[in-house]
Amino acid sequence: MSRHPAVKWAQRSDKLFITVELPDAKNVKLKLEPEGKFFFSAIAGADNVPYEVDLDLFDKINVDESKTSTTSRSIVYLVKKAEDKWWSRLIKQEGVRPVFLKVDWDKWVDEDEEDTKPGTDMDFGDIDFSKLNMGGGPSDFDADVPEVHIVSAGDNDSDTEEEEVKEEEDSAHNEPKAAVPPSTEPEAKA
Repeated sequence: MSRHPAVKWAQRSDKLFITVELPDAKNVKLKLEPEGKFFFSAIAGADNVPYEVDLDLFDKINVDESKTSTTSRSIVYLVKKAEDKWWSRLIKQEGVRPVFLKVDWDKWVDEDEEDTKPGTDMDFGDIDFSKLNMGGGPSDFDADVPEVHIVSAGDNDSDTEEEEVKEEEDSAHNEPKAAVPPSTEPEAKA
């Protein structure tokens, strides 16, 4: 009697990704039929245990444009759909899906997100980021972080690092305001 390997799937409007997770699979056989038949068999493990998957896919497929990619951990099938449309499920069978069949969330794209690439459709609308109180701008980005000067062992300063940090913290909070230069234009008289 054969076992079922773990199978993950994802779709786009024009294709399916079916991944059979079976490390070190040997004697891999795949049979695709245009009416939507997917049959996989292989042996794996030290005891050459047989594995099989026999699925009736939801709709028709294009066998000629379907492809396979094999790695040491899994076999990935790119199955071309006969019609470019979204399927409501992978298999014809309604109700409870087989326990070995899972959604491949790493490859999954929702129908309404298919035409956009991740990160390219970031519409922030009319948000004014300067009004979000996120630190007051670049001039005082590091205002609350004291600048630390490292004194090497060869320096003979009598000040310790702690005194320098304390002095710099005090001066950071009591910085003088910039003076406004006098105007070179004559004053307007009212």
